[in-house]
Parts: sequence; C-alpha cells; structure tokens
Amino acid sequence: MKLLLLCLGLSLVCAHHEDNHDIVTSNFDMLKISGEWHTILLASDVKEKIEEQGSMRMFMESIQALDNSSLLIICHKKINGECAELTSICDETEEEGVYSVSYDGYNKLYISEADYNDYLILYLMNSNKQKKTQVTALLARKPDVSTQMKKRFEELCKDHGIPKENILDMANAKTHLVSLWEIRGCWLTVLCSASADPCSHARGSHGAQASSAQ
Repeated sequence: MKLLLLCLGLSLVCAHHEDNHDIVTSNFDMLKISGEWHTILLASDVKEKIEEQGSMRMFMESIQALDNSSLLIICHKKINGECAELTSICDETEEEGVYSVSYDGYNKLYISEADYNDYLILYLMNSNKQKKTQVTALLARKPDVSTQMKKRFEELCKDHGIPKENILDMANAKTHLVSLWEIRGCWLTVLCSASADPCSHARGSHGAQASSAQ
C-alpha cells in the first residue's frame, strides 16, 4: 500500500513538472520571445487608460529582439477612429528582463513570465507628471488562451492590486447592437455584433497607418 501511494505521489510530481517545465520567469531568451503575439487580456489600476480612447489600449502584433539588446515592438491602436500601427523601441536596462520606453511619459516594461510557444505576461509601470499607472498584458501566440490561463492572469493582477473588474478581454473586443423591428404588430429583436475597435484583429500593415510611439 505504501509503495502504491509512493508511486502515485511520484506520478503527480512528474505530471506537475511536465505541465510547468516550459514556464520561464527569469533569464529570458529574447530570441525565443521574438515573433508574432496576440493581445488576449489587458488590465490596469487606472481602467480608463485601457478603455476606448485610452492611451494604453493597444493590440500587440510582434516583438523583435534587436542586435543591440533592445526590443522592437509593433502594435496597433485606434487614433482618430482609425487603426494606426505604432512602432516602439524598448531599451534594455541594467535589470534583467526590464526595458525602458518613452510613450505617454516614461515607462518601465517588465517581462514577468513566458512560455515561449504559448503565452507571455508583461507588466508596465507608467510615470507621467508624477502620476503612476500599472498596466499588465497577457499575450499569446494564438488568438485565445484557456480559461485556466486567464484565471492565472487574474491572480497575478490581484498581486499588483488590480481588481478583476479592471481586466478587459481584448480577444473579444466587440460591442453588440440591438435593433427592434415591428412586423405586423409583433416586435422582432435583431442582435448584431460589430467590432468596437478597428484594431482588435489588425495584423500586418493592412488597414493600419504607420506611426511611431513617442
């Protein structure tokens, strides 16, 4: 019986190890982080920063490690009602996995956690006119992630003091328009779905104006 329990315990430990062996929290290989990404969840302790017209509401397209250790980040943002492509250069700091970039003030970008083939979690601290704003983002190689992964992101946001209600599902950034039609005395409800943000599914330069984040 003891031998059976020991074998069961070892099996559980091995299974847990296999489930987590790809998760990296330090000594990141930036070449493996390079490539295309999708913004899945976006959160902030100042929610209006990531809502419609918010300066931090962006949709990631790609991250590229440069030869000088900086990062080239390409994302999309709605500007004046149209989708614009923003290009930013994030400079490496003396801290491992931490980068700096000027946009809407001064920012420190932290790579919190990664599974190079699956997801990436970023944490950003924005400083603008003595005001600080936290922003966290869950990126993925595919357009969506598991419910379990989203729950994990919620817990990480909680650790930063960001409540669940301040987390936006960017992978499904759509609004629903309801129209009522009267046909022969009966009301017919028509539910239509329209994209709330022209950048929610923007990839490449199609339909996006090029710009540079300053």
